[in-house]
Amino acid sequence: MNQLVFFLGPAGAGKTTLAKAVASRRKAAVLDMDILLRPAADAIMTMHGLDPADRDSAAYKRLCRDLGYRITMDAALDNIGLDCDVFVVGPFTKEAANSEWISSELHRIGRSLLDTQVKVVLVDLGSEELYRERIEGRHSPLDDWKFNHWSEFRSALGSRTVAWPLPAGNIRHIDNSNPDVRDAASEAEDFIYGKL
Repeated sequence: MNQLVFFLGPAGAGKTTLAKAVASRRKAAVLDMDILLRPAADAIMTMHGLDPADRDSAAYKRLCRDLGYRITMDAALDNIGLDCDVFVVGPFTKEAANSEWISSELHRIGRSLLDTQVKVVLVDLGSEELYRERIEGRHSPLDDWKFNHWSEFRSALGSRTVAWPLPAGNIRHIDNSNPDVRDAASEAEDFIYGKL
């Protein structure tokens, strides 16, 4: 049975980097919400006369946020049952706080938590300064809003929890502060697959 593994956390935490580092060692598809949504978000924002590089404003969230999660989960659910694990990357803030969300998603394909192995890697960094440094290092116009509204954005950097009815052993916090991702990737790999 393949696993559905969520890499969740704030912008700049290194969710995608960590997921790809583990996937490079194992047979897994990496579905990054930012990548999957980008063409649609660019088009939608442009059609509304808004900045296509905006990924954080209230207008973006109203027009694109839910679409991004739907696209990402449709892709993930379509891969359940194949011969590879599915790594899903994104913040999933609202979804993680809803105890019924994951069961509802699995129900869409006739599955449940009884027949689908779901794990969550909560990725974070040790300080706000490190988040800012990592986001600056990306040199992405998609981050402009974050810097222009840092006092608002920084509220998203707090510790995360998941309300889904998963066994405690299926959720792991991983500090990704070390610029060398190998240690965090080894920890994530051991968590997902068990120590060899």
